[in-house]
Amino acid sequence: MRRTAVALAAVALVMSTTAGCGSLQSSATEVGGERMTDDRPVRDGGTLTVALNADPDKLDPTLAQTLVGRTVFAGMCEKLYDVDARGKAVPQLATALPKVSADGRTVSFDVRKDAKFSDGTKLDAAAVVTSLLRHRDLAGSARATELAPLKSAEATGQYGVRLTLKQAYVPLTAVLADRSGMVMSPAALKKYGKNFTNHPSCVGPFKFAERVGGDRIVVTKDANYYDAAAVHLDKVIYKPIPDGSVRLANLRSGDVQVGDQMVPVDVKSALTDNKLQLFNSPSLGYQGIGINVGNVKGLGEKPGRVDTPMARDVRVREAFELSIDRDLINKVVFQGMYEPACGPMSPESALAPGVKASECPKRDVAGAKKLLKRAGVKGRVPVELKISTTPEWSRIGQVIQAMAKDAGFTVTLRPTEYATMLEETDDGHYTAFNSGWSGRLDPDGNIASFLQTQGAMNAYGLSDKKIDALIERGRTEADPAERTKIYGELTRRANDAHALIYLYRQKNYIVAGKDVAGVRVYGDGLVRVKDAGYAK
Repeated sequence: MRRTAVALAAVALVMSTTAGCGSLQSSATEVGGERMTDDRPVRDGGTLTVALNADPDKLDPTLAQTLVGRTVFAGMCEKLYDVDARGKAVPQLATALPKVSADGRTVSFDVRKDAKFSDGTKLDAAAVVTSLLRHRDLAGSARATELAPLKSAEATGQYGVRLTLKQAYVPLTAVLADRSGMVMSPAALKKYGKNFTNHPSCVGPFKFAERVGGDRIVVTKDANYYDAAAVHLDKVIYKPIPDGSVRLANLRSGDVQVGDQMVPVDVKSALTDNKLQLFNSPSLGYQGIGINVGNVKGLGEKPGRVDTPMARDVRVREAFELSIDRDLINKVVFQGMYEPACGPMSPESALAPGVKASECPKRDVAGAKKLLKRAGVKGRVPVELKISTTPEWSRIGQVIQAMAKDAGFTVTLRPTEYATMLEETDDGHYTAFNSGWSGRLDPDGNIASFLQTQGAMNAYGLSDKKIDALIERGRTEADPAERTKIYGELTRRANDAHALIYLYRQKNYIVAGKDVAGVRVYGDGLVRVKDAGYAK
């Protein structure tokens, strides 16, 4: 789901590369170890169908917000930098990690000389500058907060790029290892403008062929790709199948070869099938509930007054959070195979470790009732909770509904197709919704766009000057120990606002047919298909 200049280049996740996906272990959390790659020899040719758990939003790197969209982009839109199996930023379209001036305000790098976009246009420094400025400046850009510190970008030659920053910006390399680092064909941008989403053109192993809304996105091998000889598949089809059990049934029938974001119950079932294999890795992201506390005019607009009990008084939001048992959600809905979460950063992050599951607050119904009484609440508090139309969120919603009832809340569930829910919540048309994020290397990527006043994905309308100041400090502070302190304080202040209630941190479970090889699944949760194909 959606929603360094000095020291970041070496940011790493503490991730095991232990192989193995055999039989189910005695503890559900030990399913198959952590197997992120398959390096068996691959034959050329064939079509791979990847089942996604939702239909991606816009296929425009500047505007897109969903994890499933990032998975599609992984097949057709390369970035200046990528993430490797160890969670480190590595060059992709750039030729090396960036060079940074002593004051951290000037960043330079070169780009590949052998790359072409899918429309045949040659990649050069000018194309990089065009994309970066579009990411920063386009109205509605989901990248605007990430690139706000960018003062200017210029080509210093045909392949050299120089970025001038308003201040030192430690997360920059991590930012350029995601959608902000995706470079789009300037010819396609000029020709299609805002309709680029229907004609995306990037540098990648595959190129866009067609999209049938709600049914499929098709990409085909790109002969213009600089490493086309290493690409085995002829075609990849991304097919949205929200129901995990249906994804699994399609895997077993052979209609689908890779199932993305498989949930624990289906993972357990898959492990009993000797025709299937499992890939999994820790997640950098989180899942939770977002509450509208000030979004009255839409994303990027000045926060205002929302006239609901949840928005008017932070004590009501705190009471709602106290009514929830994170451990029970994990056990009942996910069979103990995920992890409770109560902060934006994963404990896997080596740079700024997040709050451990054992440190999350426990359910306190009596405490919740006291808070509602202090807030002067009379009667039950109505809460409409928008949830995506997956079986998992249906179950989560029902569990939360029952829990909150004990504390004095009446929760009405409103199942909504995910892309529609994003549009509605971005516009401020909601009270609460299931809000999630797939996670980023640097902690700033999990925080700034969501919690900064008028942030690019701050659908909650949260505005807190101290949070804003801490975000700016975290972006400019190079010392890891000091950054850890800053993000610890940021987590505490974010939790005190109760505008985004963090619930759990999932693992990235990918199930594939045993004959599929060359798949890569890292901590960012993306299914990488450049090297994929069918085993020889």
